[in-house]
Amino acid sequence: MRAPDEGLREREESENFPVALRILPQRHRSDLHAVYAFARTVDELGDSASGDRTALLLDFDAALGELWKGGDPTHPVLRRLRPTVHAHDLPAEPFHRLVEANLQDQRITRYPTFEDLVGYCRLSADPVGRIVLGIFEATDPTLVSLSDKVCTALQLLEHCQDVAEDRRSGRVYLPQRELEQYGVAEADLDRDAATPELAALMGFQVDRAAHLLAQGRPIVGGLHGWARVCVAGFVAGGAATATALRRADGDVLAHSPRPSRAGTAARLFTLLVTGGRR
Repeated sequence: MRAPDEGLREREESENFPVALRILPQRHRSDLHAVYAFARTVDELGDSASGDRTALLLDFDAALGELWKGGDPTHPVLRRLRPTVHAHDLPAEPFHRLVEANLQDQRITRYPTFEDLVGYCRLSADPVGRIVLGIFEATDPTLVSLSDKVCTALQLLEHCQDVAEDRRSGRVYLPQRELEQYGVAEADLDRDAATPELAALMGFQVDRAAHLLAQGRPIVGGLHGWARVCVAGFVAGGAATATALRRADGDVLAHSPRPSRAGTAARLFTLLVTGGRR
């Protein structure tokens, strides 16, 4: 049987969250791993847990709140998170927002407009960036705003990668209005390959997310030291994901496009050298 940390590391290999973890000092890796474990646990409670997922999420949220009340949580993920929260005086709100995103997933499976979808990303994605900035004590409002752009873009790109998987789970993270505009029926998401209409829609989605990522890229130049390396890793992973999606020509059903390590590393190096400037 695999240890829980082994499973988490496997997830880290395939997701954007921990792109630069391997080269960070142990103290930062430990904090980021604790946050990652928390985020994955919340997602698993909302996506794959047996029983009443809403009740499980509410119970977990209540236990989470004890971290700021001096309580002694019993859940191993929360016990692991506690030193990070206290060492950096992290606020409770971003953590609770991640739980709220998963509670929303239990009620809402479609989003009428892009603006509605961005509202969901404010719960499901932006808090992660704010927590990471908090770990590095980089709380300038301008940096937070840029981080929100980066994190929303990363979430949108992940939605593009996971169209088929999300559909199998009963969720569609493509705006309903845009499906209609491009002549894509939800049944088209069940095919083995994308129709020309879906491919065109996905091209639009990827370009919009990549544009938003570019708007947030100057955050790299506003950070220093290991914070710069870590956040540049997020941005590099997003840029490499956008490239992988474009190479698929909009066909996100035949396979789920993933960025190469070499491509991500090259972008990371460029971001560190240029500070996020074009």
